[in-house]
Amino acid sequence: MDISRRSFLGLAAAAAATTLGACGSSSENEQASQDQGSSSETKSSLAADPVGTHHATIKVKDKGTIKVELLGDQAPITVQNFMDLANEKFYDGLTFHRIIKGFMIQGGDPNGDGTGGSGKNIKGEFYSNGVTNVIPHQRGVISMARSNDPDSASSQFFIVHEDSMDSLDGQYAAFGRVTEGMEVVDDIAENTPVTDNNGTVEKANQPIIESITIDD
Repeated sequence: MDISRRSFLGLAAAAAATTLGACGSSSENEQASQDQGSSSETKSSLAADPVGTHHATIKVKDKGTIKVELLGDQAPITVQNFMDLANEKFYDGLTFHRIIKGFMIQGGDPNGDGTGGSGKNIKGEFYSNGVTNVIPHQRGVISMARSNDPDSASSQFFIVHEDSMDSLDGQYAAFGRVTEGMEVVDDIAENTPVTDNNGTVEKANQPIIESITIDD
């Protein structure tokens, strides 16, 4: 989950902070990938055919609701994975653990520190990994965090706060965009206290994801 603690958004970090790794140190990222890759557990497909446009609702405690459209025509594997996890209530009660104002807000880690995932990794659907995906990382786009391994995305995702196409396009699997509730993203990005330039948020200050539901 490179965008987790130190690596995911590491490339973009240069633009928003000194270093935007993602999950943590490279060794932490590699270990997280190994831990996830070693799991033979597979998730049952609870969602409909991911191809086409779907819609999700992210409820953030004391903040409000973020509505997202999921673009399965561009990233069907990623959309399916996100819908399955949401339908399994995997995200309910998790947090946004890494926040960089002007860059992105990152959440979906069961460990709350950028090192965790669902126990299953998916193929990275982006250009540098041999997949055509034309969703630009503009303000409001939702994308997957990962480690150095292009196929290491699991459950962690991020929402772009300000346009970051130069640093993220072709490197991360964008799979949808916010249609309502960017004011909630702004509130999280601008008002959550962080402890360093990498966007680390202390557990007590992490905005809580009450639920993510798939609407259609």
